[in-house]
Amino acid sequence: MTAPDPRAGVGLPAGLAPPVKVALARAVTKMPRPGALPGTLTFEPKWDGYRCIAIRDNNGATLWSRQNKNLTRYFPELTAAIKAAVPPGCVIDGEAVIWTGGQLDFSALQQRLGAGPKTLPALVRQAPANYVAFDVLAVAGHDARDLPLSQRRALLEELASAWEPPLSLSPTTTDPKVAAEWFEELPHTGIEGLIIKGADQPYTPRVRSWLKLKHRETVEIICGAVIGPINRPSELVAGLVLDGELRIVGRSSPLKTADARELARWLQPPRGHHPWPATVKGTTLDRFNRDKEPVTLTLVEPVVVEVSADTAWSGRSFRHALRVLRARPELSPADVVLPERLLPPA
Repeated sequence: MTAPDPRAGVGLPAGLAPPVKVALARAVTKMPRPGALPGTLTFEPKWDGYRCIAIRDNNGATLWSRQNKNLTRYFPELTAAIKAAVPPGCVIDGEAVIWTGGQLDFSALQQRLGAGPKTLPALVRQAPANYVAFDVLAVAGHDARDLPLSQRRALLEELASAWEPPLSLSPTTTDPKVAAEWFEELPHTGIEGLIIKGADQPYTPRVRSWLKLKHRETVEIICGAVIGPINRPSELVAGLVLDGELRIVGRSSPLKTADARELARWLQPPRGHHPWPATVKGTTLDRFNRDKEPVTLTLVEPVVVEVSADTAWSGRSFRHALRVLRARPELSPADVVLPERLLPPA
């Protein structure tokens, strides 16, 4: 984690200097009914990008991930635009995205985080980023988090009235028919689904008070080891925090060459004590004991990876192999939780 700039936050309300805690959403499997949240349901596209808190204080503009990583240097075009178009004393919640050929390009975002000072300028020129704002936490030095969403949205629209690219406002609708059309028609652009909020809801940091409806069933896991060399992994070993410990919960299907190469970009040897042994029983990785002999693991510094998983969950592990979708280096392993659908019934 990048340490906050001690000068940051000048001119902001108390508690809104970086790092800022963000509101979260819990997954649902179908469109919610009216009354599912306080106030009229409000629907927004779920952007396939990096969640970013934009902070405009008296010193300029900075961008922060929801895990408090300073992303400012990776998006110089966005911070410059925010500094120019947003007055001091504002904190905005949104998404950094990159469009390529009319589609959201998540891999281009990942390249930004892996770029050094010499290679970053070329990436910025080749694939400029955009910032899509969907909420506001502070305006003109006043904390707006206790205001209902409807009032925060009005403040955000006023703030964005003169914006031009690369800054934009995320569209919203209260019409379920329009939301259903978005859900069905926008996936080809890379929109992942919908975020649903209640018009009377305040902004509640670290609480999953919003809802998210996605097209594909995905899970964020912690990659704590791989099988094979760290620079050419053949499979991923997945972990989740259970009973307060990082435990092995499954393995991926064999990685294709391109997927292995992409995952290897984000793998590093452990920086300290690792909770897993270097050799495990085959049954530790899957309950069908595909490997009769012990399996040697290549331990790595834990990194978040998004995987596709079916609903077969034993209560302690996935029963079937996971399909690796992409690394999520902007997320913190400390914030990965057991998905709600996998929790035991109350």
